[in-house]
Amino acid sequence: MHNDNSKTTEIFKDLSFTKKETEIIESVFRKATYKKGTQLLQVNDSADIQYYVQEGCLRLYHIDRNGKDHTVQFAIKDWWICDCTAFFTESKAIMNIEVISDSMVYEISKKDRDLLYNQSPKTESFFRKKLERAFASFQKRMLGNLSLPAKERYLNFVKTYPNIEKSVKNYHIASFLGITTESLSRIRKELSNS
Repeated sequence: MHNDNSKTTEIFKDLSFTKKETEIIESVFRKATYKKGTQLLQVNDSADIQYYVQEGCLRLYHIDRNGKDHTVQFAIKDWWICDCTAFFTESKAIMNIEVISDSMVYEISKKDRDLLYNQSPKTESFFRKKLERAFASFQKRMLGNLSLPAKERYLNFVKTYPNIEKSVKNYHIASFLGITTESLSRIRKELSNS
């Protein structure tokens, strides 16, 4: 087995590959660095890229018709992010992706990912398992937003994203939790006093 190339070992940590598979992986992923504030995707763009975060933090968000910002996902080290609806249906983006702290990512297009699946079936299994866990996490978050008080949602956020508060603005966190920044401040104050 051949497993000494950086993209392969950084993205597929626990898998080993043949030399041919490694060459394909190295060829289909593009390493890129982005500065804080860069928009990687905007509504109505072609959304055929999936991002793997090696360093930094990205944010997937939607702006509703009233101009209100709704954070759907943060992606930190070792997380994947894309506008899944657009990516998997090959339609235009319905969400935006913003770099919220300087980041180094690996990018793969849908076309290259499909090629990779054909050339290395274990990568398809890898992505399927990641997608299953992500879907379960989104369902859990949706149920939490529907039924949990704001304080519990915040505690779940802190547990899921330890140390992220240092690099994420309060209004992004509040948007993710579905609360106001004032409510977030009250929750933090209450927790620090207890």
